[in-house]
Amino acid sequence: MARTPTIERLAAGLRDASARADWDLLERAVRELGPQVEALAARGPWNAAERAALAGLRAAHDGAAQACAEAAASVREQLGDLHDNQEGRMAYALAGELEPGSTTQ
Repeated sequence: MARTPTIERLAAGLRDASARADWDLLERAVRELGPQVEALAARGPWNAAERAALAGLRAAHDGAAQACAEAAASVREQLGDLHDNQEGRMAYALAGELEPGSTTQ
């Protein structure tokens, strides 16, 4: 049984999940990646096409890791902004509660 289509499917799964920023799907794909590649490797030496597909899988994995790093940096920045502006938001919330006719609860 040819391993190249399976390797290409694994790479496509990583690329798709990271492109859609579907972190749950990406986590599952990465978790399953090791056992699947090990099972494929147990079938014997890789041929040239399979090695090329593995290089594509490595690139897809690297791209997914980069997407995760960028998303994590974005979340860190957003959390930092929320923290930095916490006092201002509290002041606006308190001011809104004290104004007559305010609809905030």
